[in-house]
Amino acid sequence: MPELASRDGTRLHVEVEGDGEPVTVFAHGLTNSCMELAAFTPMAPGTKVRFCFRGHAHSATPEPGHYRFADFADDLDAVATAYGATRAVGTSLGQGAITHLLGRDPDRFERIVFVLPAALDVKMTDHVRFDHVADLLESLPVEEAVEAIVADSKRRVDYDEKPWLRELDMFLWQDLNAVGVARSIREITRDTAIADRLLLRAVTAPTLILCQEGDEIHPLELGVVFADLMPNAELVVMGSEDELLARLPELVAKVAAFLVG
Repeated sequence: MPELASRDGTRLHVEVEGDGEPVTVFAHGLTNSCMELAAFTPMAPGTKVRFCFRGHAHSATPEPGHYRFADFADDLDAVATAYGATRAVGTSLGQGAITHLLGRDPDRFERIVFVLPAALDVKMTDHVRFDHVADLLESLPVEEAVEAIVADSKRRVDYDEKPWLRELDMFLWQDLNAVGVARSIREITRDTAIADRLLLRAVTAPTLILCQEGDEIHPLELGVVFADLMPNAELVVMGSEDELLARLPELVAKVAAFLVG
């Protein structure tokens, strides 16, 4: 698989599918890998570029102090620039990195997709849950840390109701970089994606925003804010995680058609 360097020299793992135009960069969420958005790439047109952020999966692990949204935005920008990407799809952390780039340059991308947005211009105030995960990753062997994370009472309830969810988490964490993810968690949860949300009013690119109700980390209210701020945004709301998964083939097709323009 190809590799390239971010602005500060951090080595990034990249995977490419397809060829031709348009070129779309896919940016994954916190703790995950370039495989997280792989469901969207087979039907997407042109060249699809997925990569692992710094400290995640197959990419390099910088020292602490290099895991803010500006750093992740630099990773995204390096990949997008290297492959000439004019479209960007991002979920959670990936959405935050795209948003940071848009704050620097509102015309950076011609078409944008946010899947379950999580970050804007307000810092988190409750770090207990996230810091606990970072503590586990830093203090235990990775296999034991993952078992401790999935043993969380809320996760146990979710897994009992949806056994496939545990399988999905295990798949996304199979290449977990415990050191890098812990550093990312501690820094990114204390940062903001953009200094001022009003900067997004200058983003005229068509933007598709996919949200679901009842998601604490990716609240629907945030998607509504993005849709109100960005003049050419379309908000699609699922009533639950079950609905999102049931409609996934439809959503994948919608994103593919949207990227064509």
